[in-house]
Amino acid sequence: MIDLPTDLPADLAPLSWLLGVWEGTGVIEYSTGETRYEGEFSHRVSFSHDGGPFLNYAATASFLGADGQDVPVPLVAETGFWRLTRDHTAADPGPALLPPTESAPPRTVDDVESLRTPDGFPIEASIAHSDGTLELYLGRIAGPRIDIATDAVVRMAGTKPYSGATRMYGLVEGHLLWAWDITAFGEQLKSHASARLARV
Repeated sequence: MIDLPTDLPADLAPLSWLLGVWEGTGVIEYSTGETRYEGEFSHRVSFSHDGGPFLNYAATASFLGADGQDVPVPLVAETGFWRLTRDHTAADPGPALLPPTESAPPRTVDDVESLRTPDGFPIEASIAHSDGTLELYLGRIAGPRIDIATDAVVRMAGTKPYSGATRMYGLVEGHLLWAWDITAFGEQLKSHASARLARV
């Protein structure tokens, strides 16, 4: 059973099942040219909120190797923000540190429900990687399932070739399951990692 906070902004209701810290392991399987990456990794994901209409996201992982090597190897860390997609108004802050220019009553469940489509609620996620890669994902959340795909990828000079991705998240029997497909090193979009995480 999942206990959900009662003080969430209305915009977070469809995303509320993600809240918490999740830990577990996953598997990496990816080939490019003659190089094959495979093995197990440990993973920790956190979704939190600070009162705004978005979730704070953070994730870390360590490669455990194909045979459980002695010293885990830290992998790329991520941080970002997840939200429902909606038009911003004069009552929203931004861009940058600019304050709202109008006041408005708090958004309601009816306001959020107006965003629903036959496929679920539109969602967007902005994710920054510790290696200098930035991703903007767009997609859908329908009940306890999220499907997102990159709309844009920006890389710092010197980062490894990476141009797109899709991710799927789902709540199955109290566990957070996810799969991540990537386009990297000139390869077509294909599976590279998946994991099963438990709330801690």
